Amino acid sequence: MTTSISTWFWSDRFWFPENVSWADLEHPPPGVEYPRLEHLLCILPLAVGVFLLRKLFERLVAKPCAHILQIQAGVPRQAQPNAVLERLYQSKTCPDARQLEGLSKQLDWDVRKIQRWFRIRRNQDRPSMQKKFCESMWRFTFYLAIFLYSISHLWVSPWMWNTRQCWYNYPFQSLSPGQYNHYVAELAFYWSLMFSQFIDIKRKDFVIMLVHHLATIILITFSYANNMLRAGTLVLCVHDASDIFLEAAKLANYAKYQRLCDGLFVVFSISFFLTRLVIFPFWIVHSVLFESWEIVGPYRAWWLFNGLLLVLQTLHIIWFYLIARIAIKAIFKGKVSKDDRSDIESSSDEENHSSYNKSTLKPKDRNNSSNLNGETHDH
Repeated sequence: MTTSISTWFWSDRFWFPENVSWADLEHPPPGVEYPRLEHLLCILPLAVGVFLLRKLFERLVAKPCAHILQIQAGVPRQAQPNAVLERLYQSKTCPDARQLEGLSKQLDWDVRKIQRWFRIRRNQDRPSMQKKFCESMWRFTFYLAIFLYSISHLWVSPWMWNTRQCWYNYPFQSLSPGQYNHYVAELAFYWSLMFSQFIDIKRKDFVIMLVHHLATIILITFSYANNMLRAGTLVLCVHDASDIFLEAAKLANYAKYQRLCDGLFVVFSISFFLTRLVIFPFWIVHSVLFESWEIVGPYRAWWLFNGLLLVLQTLHIIWFYLIARIAIKAIFKGKVSKDDRSDIESSSDEENHSSYNKSTLKPKDRNNSSNLNGETHDH
């Protein structure tokens, strides 16, 4: 059964154009190397190495930089020990109205006091500003390094300037060291993010980012397997470019350089627009969608990859709408605005109510933090 499933999954007719098979890529001409899945067996050990390198970087580089910038770890206010509330907190961090009423009767506490306890307890589990700074500095360093490396080998590649070159003689295109190193570095990085999500402080976007990282890993792996590396490296390079400015803006925000933060966020918005709403759709997606059809012709995996790229482009449009709203406020109001995606709460949200009513049983996070606080990530 395992053999049958493997044969069905790795069907030549699905992954390659007509008259091309996996066997054709196993025997390249002398002096030529084609991508093979066996090349990626080193990824998991490398991902562990990247994760350890991150921890070393945060301890030896990022943390000293945080001290220089006077970004302290900070000790959050501790919630009063209570076994009943702690037991509920482990299963539900925001109790509903019925649960609050029940707890109030059981503990003989005012509902506002219980709400305040849960707010303080949630804040205990949130990462400190110093930890966020260290994480952002690591991502900034990686994105900057991998972008510079990818540009260095793509700059001299003919397919960067003429995307039709991505499809000539496809899939019999030689694997270059630059392509291999780029793919391996990106794949190891995203696998390391998969590891760190289970070890780091759990955030509210845990499931979303888990799915995102898993989808990214699958796309990188399969585009390597069927030798769609030329288009793949262009996609990776375009996405890394704007992330550099986002992480830089976060660093400035944590260091309380507000004007620098605002300026970097505006630069990030412009770079996001140029790379993901101009270059990506009109240069890369156009090539994968139309030029590959003309030169290679459609096949089953062609529909899959193009469908995923179009879904990604739809997400880019949605993300840019949210980013543009913040950038416009930064330009006209002089400060990066707060949005609805973070979960940091105001210490006075519930205390300002004059009486207890249904709305206080279902408080909304009206005073949310900036999206630069690192609770959500853009990729």
